Amino acid sequence: MTTPLPCAAQTAPQDGPPIPPNAARLPQTKQLDALLTIIRDESTSRSDFIFYSDRIIRLLVEEGLNHLPTLEKTVNTPTGLPYTGVSFQGRICGVSILRAGEAMESGLRECCRSVRIGKILIQRDEETSQPKLFYAKLPEDIADRWVLLLDPMLATGGSALQAIEVLIKHGVSPQRILFLNLVASPEGLDNVWRKFPDVRVISAWVDEGLDERNYIVPGLGDFGNRYWSE
Repeated sequence: MTTPLPCAAQTAPQDGPPIPPNAARLPQTKQLDALLTIIRDESTSRSDFIFYSDRIIRLLVEEGLNHLPTLEKTVNTPTGLPYTGVSFQGRICGVSILRAGEAMESGLRECCRSVRIGKILIQRDEETSQPKLFYAKLPEDIADRWVLLLDPMLATGGSALQAIEVLIKHGVSPQRILFLNLVASPEGLDNVWRKFPDVRVISAWVDEGLDERNYIVPGLGDFGNRYWSE
């Protein structure tokens, strides 16, 4: 049984710290704050953590799609009258940063049927403490697609920057990359902005900052472990 959630759409009390021009965050509603409060709680069960994380991920994907270009399109309705709306311009794909990013794949598939998804594995080098690319499997035509880069947490931005570099080396224009994350730090957002100002970053929430160990505070712990570990 999932934890009861209050139904509210009012604006949350605070708008959070300022963010760079290439960044955006979801509307800071009490509903979103309630979802985040549940997954931040260390006593939340794994099943509830997954359920409410998936709800936030779906909101993030929907917002990411709002940033894609569209073209005007006219269709005929069952009433026999035309309707002029829009259709998405170009194809998309998802790329998850393993392993936590895989938790966001189902949310993308729920919004975009048969979407192609690539994977990038980046881990910290024990000797240099720097992020190191271990594995990348991407669609062959990724240079022709809009890319939704998926990773739940943006701390220092080291892994995200490495992943963006991989995408660019495979021919993806920075303007075609949208990085989606649940919780970001101001430091991580600034790091992405300074190196890749044309990459769009969309966060559900921006936290206070990083501690001396470069953990997001108040944060929610290790997202991958809480989502995947039994």
